[in-house]
Amino acid sequence: MGQHEPEHPQPSDPRIPPGQRLQRGWPVLHYGPVPRFKPLSWDFQVFGATASAEKQSWDFTAFHALPRVTVRGDFHCVTRFSMLGNEWGGVAAKTILDLVPPAPGVTHVMVWAEYGYSANLRLADFADPGTVFATHHNAEPLTLEHGFPVRLVVPHLYAWKGPKWVRAVEYMRADRRGFWEERGYHNLADPWAEQRFSYQEEPGDGPLR
Repeated sequence: MGQHEPEHPQPSDPRIPPGQRLQRGWPVLHYGPVPRFKPLSWDFQVFGATASAEKQSWDFTAFHALPRVTVRGDFHCVTRFSMLGNEWGGVAAKTILDLVPPAPGVTHVMVWAEYGYSANLRLADFADPGTVFATHHNAEPLTLEHGFPVRLVVPHLYAWKGPKWVRAVEYMRADRRGFWEERGYHNLADPWAEQRFSYQEEPGDGPLR
């Protein structure tokens, strides 16, 4: 008898996590409508358990004047597509941490976006060198549909951990589930471990439901 191909063959590119497929192009996926951009009222805030106990904010001009970085990072969507070798330009999350240090005991952040959308991250994931508040993709400004003026990109996690249309970061001393995490998605979101859904969570992976 001849050998049969596996039912779900794995991609040959070692950069593609299990269960993912290579994507050409960038699909537009999000929950809710695309917000209108209002430059005069737009700001970016850091609040919660800051070391100074005070909130910091930047208007549109001031935020875009912050030190910029360019990082290369893959993009893994939980809907099973992966885009490899992206170039992201923007403000490193580490820069935000340096400018507004968290208080002792901070373990997590909540990243807030338009319409109250949120995503929680462990502080270590947020501080990763590849995590960036992106304003550009492959040297082009983001479009509104892809998150202009700012979206978070966390290349080593599933893409839902990087909200579009980011407006704030909250420092937290305890974990709290974000929008999709409250709706059945995994609290940690490691694509290499296929941490897609909350029923896969092990003890300690997230706060009690």
